[in-house]
Parts: sequence; C-alpha cells; structure tokens
Amino acid sequence: QPPAFGFLFDVDGVLVRGSQPVPAARRAFQRLSDGQGRLRVPVVFLTNAGNCLRSAKARELSQALGLQVPPEQVILSHSPLQLFSQFHGRCMLVAGQGPAEENAHNLGFKHVVTIEALRKAYPLLDMVDLSRRPKELPPPTTGFPTIEGVILFGEPVRWETSLQLITDVLLSNGNPGAELQDVPYPHLPILACNMDLLWMAEAKMPRFGHGTFLLCLESIYKKVTGRELKYEALIGKPSPVTYRYAQYLIQQQAEKQGWKTPIRRLYAVGDNPMSDVYGANLYNSYLKSAQQNQAGVKRSPQSANPQADVHLELRNDCNSSVESCESILVCTGVYRHDAGVPKKTEAHAGDTVFHGHRDFCFDPSLVEASHIVQDVDEAVQLAFKKENWS
Repeated sequence: QPPAFGFLFDVDGVLVRGSQPVPAARRAFQRLSDGQGRLRVPVVFLTNAGNCLRSAKARELSQALGLQVPPEQVILSHSPLQLFSQFHGRCMLVAGQGPAEENAHNLGFKHVVTIEALRKAYPLLDMVDLSRRPKELPPPTTGFPTIEGVILFGEPVRWETSLQLITDVLLSNGNPGAELQDVPYPHLPILACNMDLLWMAEAKMPRFGHGTFLLCLESIYKKVTGRELKYEALIGKPSPVTYRYAQYLIQQQAEKQGWKTPIRRLYAVGDNPMSDVYGANLYNSYLKSAQQNQAGVKRSPQSANPQADVHLELRNDCNSSVESCESILVCTGVYRHDAGVPKKTEAHAGDTVFHGHRDFCFDPSLVEASHIVQDVDEAVQLAFKKENWS
C-alpha cells in the first residue's frame, strides 16, 4: 500500500551533531528503507543550514545515514529563493560564508556582488580590524555596479565587516561610495535565510546562529536610523514558504515513485521548538485555514494570522492534498529534557523565552509539539504507529 504521509527531517540535532551522526538516525532510516536501501516513504531533509551547497549537504547525509541521499531531497534555508524570480535579474549583495556566490547563481540570481568584492572596491569602509585598514588613501572607486538588493545567506565569518558594509549599502541606496543627504526609506529589499538564534553542534551548549546576526543588524539599523529594518522575505524554518516548498518536493517524490495515494499528512521532526515546532505548527494552521477557505468557512481571527498567508508561484501540478503537518520534537539537540520525556509542553510554554524572529509573533501554542520523543528513531516509530504502517 503506497504511503499517504511523508517526513520532514531537520538535520542538526536530529540526525547529526556537528559532524557526528546521532546514533538513532541510522536505525530510523533502516526502518524507512527497503532491502535495497530505497526509501519506502517520501522524505525531505529540511535544514536551516545555508553556508554550503545542496550537493555537499546531500553527501554529508548519505555518509551519516548509510544510504544515498540525492540533492533533490535536501532543502537548505535558501532553497526557496529560486521561486523569487522578480529579484533574479537585479544586482544583489550576498552575505554569508562558504559558496555564497555559487549558491546565488544556482538559485537563479544573475548579478551577484560578495561582501569581499565590496570591501576591496571600497577599502575605507571596513575599519574595525586595524590590520586591514589601508596604509595609504586609495584612489576613488569607479565603475562599481549599483547594488539593488541584499541576500543574507547565513552567519558570516567577520560579523563586524558584514554588519558595517550591509548597513553602508542600505544607507547609501546601493552606492556605498556616495554620501546621501537623507536616509533612503524604505531601504533596498532584503532576502534573509535562516532565522535560528541558536543551533546545536558538538558543544554542550547551543551556538549562535544566523538569527543572532540578524538581531545585530536590526538593532544597528534601528539605532542609526530610528527606523525598523524590513525584510522582503524571511526564508527557512519557521517560514511557511519553506514548508510549502517542502510539501511540493514531498509530492514530487511520491509522483516520481508512482505512488498513486495522495499525501495527506506530513510529520516534521526537529529539535528546536522555536524553528522546527513553531514552523510545523504554523504551517499546520495554514493548511487548516486553507481547508476552511475551500469549504467556504470564514476564518477566525486567530487563523487569519498574516504569517499563515502564503502565496507562492509553484507549478500548477502541485496539488493541495496535504491536510496536516504534525510536529515531533526530539531530545537530542537544542531541546533537552534530562528528567525523562514529558507528555505535554503546556507547563513550559508560558515560561518560554522567545528565541524566534522579531517578525514572527510569539504564540505559546505554536511551540507546543504535537509529540515529544527521545530521538528520531522513536519519531519514525510513532508516525508508523499513527499511520498503521510497518
């Protein structure tokens, strides 16, 4: 019998910790695979990592899980940017580390400027590191393209350089060599990927994520201008755009395998209540809202949350069979519960410090996981039991 469900697996803290596989991950994928190592259920790896290539992440997962993971099953934080074709022809400044320029081109962006290229063109802008200051006054920069937007792929290596130069670009309307009388507002469009404040690696405590960098940029911009930094799009978990894209890939997989049964339910397995659980629950509310709209039911004020209104230019053949997205929280990453696995999170939700992004309002119900289990293997077993699947 073909599956009527699919899995969205977070990576860091669920399947791996840094470069080390989580022990339960291989057991989980042995359950998910047949004797030939082929997945019996559609699976998407949904990570907020973005400072790497999709193919590289697929290779890492293949090695960690002991089966072949094609790049088409991997969604990085920036993957949905290929849908934002209205920006693909603009000259975009890209920030992050790793193959940021290559990632931008792979997503469809044709004119890309890196932070390093901008720093070399305008050497007087980057002044924090005394050793990198120019020894002599450089000649004026000529012929450098006007920047028309900013893509924030992930946390950069030199935060002070990126924070300074991105701010310069916003305050100069894309011409950091110019001196404007007034601060342009609205500023240039910003596309930001990965809002995670923290993430889990090998260290005992969580590490700063790109959400921390965004917090710094927002604070600096507001302090300097007195105005709020605005985003054209926030991509990656918990954005519904990312989950909509994941659903699209799940349904594509099912079609490719020839499974005729429509995909009805998604199980999102993660370790971070503020991104994985929040995102899955937010998308679940979007799905319920869409069903009510189709049935002609007027939405309640709670379900009319603008964050849940997702309009994507996806292919017409992406049907809307999915009815729910259940969140499953594991205890092998950011979320740890040393005193056993609690059955409910209501008692904790009210006391939670909100680590989510500024533009995603805190709703305690959205960080309450549908289920809490010890690890990813238990998560798979739970879903199989709910689906009466073996």
